Amino acid sequence: MEPTDEHAAGLALSSEDYHAVHAAVTAVAGTWAGGQPATLNSLFAHWRVMASEVEEGYSCCAPEFDNDIWCRSALAQAWPMLPTRVQAIRRPELDGIDERYRRATVPWPGQPEHGAGWWTRRVPRRLEVETSEQRKGDWPLGWETMPFPRPDSVEVVSWH
Repeated sequence: MEPTDEHAAGLALSSEDYHAVHAAVTAVAGTWAGGQPATLNSLFAHWRVMASEVEEGYSCCAPEFDNDIWCRSALAQAWPMLPTRVQAIRRPELDGIDERYRRATVPWPGQPEHGAGWWTRRVPRRLEVETSEQRKGDWPLGWETMPFPRPDSVEVVSWH
């Protein structure tokens, strides 16, 4: 057996592992809009896409942002229920996506940057809005509900 084959065999999941993953994700996530069942892979994929969108410049409002990061909350809730082997296999991927998200966002002033729900206490570093939605020196339309003034590190870029 080649070393890579041996490594891959050590990563193979049992049917019990798959059942436990399915049970954990179903318990916290249920189904996506449209009725498709959430899976661990779909939660990771959504979190990865969210990190990419935030890196490029987030173009939706604050309530949509809260909705979009729901996938990370579901991952956090499911994580303790996942088999240890699954956690070990997926941890580097989750850490990588989390790091991308952290770099593309800024923490809420006066809030802890770590701990439970840390991703909910961050805002995109770059907000893309229509020109009519931008307000000089303040949050753009759709973000004015934030409980603090817009940090200087949050860039608001408008398009026509």
